[in-house]
Amino acid sequence: MMSTRFAANPETVATRVGDEIVVVHLGTDRIYVLNRTAARVWELVCEDGDRAEIERRMLGEFAVERDQLSGQVGELLASLADNGLIVGST
Repeated sequence: MMSTRFAANPETVATRVGDEIVVVHLGTDRIYVLNRTAARVWELVCEDGDRAEIERRMLGEFAVERDQLSGQVGELLASLADNGLIVGST
């Protein structure tokens, strides 16, 4: 089961470039570019990290149905975790 709390991997650095966020994984030297929506999820992971809070805040900021948002946030968090950009947190 996927964690419900997340944090940025300490081996990453990120910077905003316009509407996007560029994340560099220092351990792998890989660069990731997050679009506007993914960038907002990244910011919320860094602020709070609680999946329910991320979804609650995203629902207030984007015109999307709860079920659709939950599925997309789950897929994005899984992808970020699979690429080592975020880690489960307690």
